[in-house]
Amino acid sequence: MLTAATPDLSVLPARDRILLTAHDLFYREGIRATGIDRVIAASGVTKVTFYRHFPSKNELVLAYLEHRHQRWMAWFTDALQRHGAARKGLAALVPTLTEWLSDGHYRGCAFINAVGELGGALPDVVAVAQRHKADMAAAIEQLLSPSRQRPRDAALIAMAVDGAIVHAQIEATPEAALASLARLVKLQQAAAAT
Repeated sequence: MLTAATPDLSVLPARDRILLTAHDLFYREGIRATGIDRVIAASGVTKVTFYRHFPSKNELVLAYLEHRHQRWMAWFTDALQRHGAARKGLAALVPTLTEWLSDGHYRGCAFINAVGELGGALPDVVAVAQRHKADMAAAIEQLLSPSRQRPRDAALIAMAVDGAIVHAQIEATPEAALASLARLVKLQQAAAAT
């Protein structure tokens, strides 16, 4: 799954070891809470090697978010297909998100978290997050029946997904967030059918 343990780092090139280590630490513990020395030690590289690949923490943060974007979007589109997007359309969204929100490693949206931590200090984080959210909305749009309202409906549903992500992060379980999202999906489907 999306948050599964990283592969054996010792067989990977140094840049990949650093990036995968940072991915796990930044997502699990937060970007500001994770110092460069911690990433260096956990990835098993020297400071010289680290700085050769990532001259600053900001560059590592942006590489992490790009990596997370690719990884999350690949998982998202695959999970939608596994949950029947071709047959069920938007109805595949809730079981897809149930998979992620119920994962024991779930710690919210890496992009929402990063904007909250660094958005004011590192504007590039906001730009990466905006692109990620636009790509998520585009994937949701593909689940909807063609109509003039399709882009707006997809944006509305994407915003509801973000709300469910945050709600699931602060509650003990994701069930209430998923139930609310399921209700919104049914309302959208009913409106589209009329």
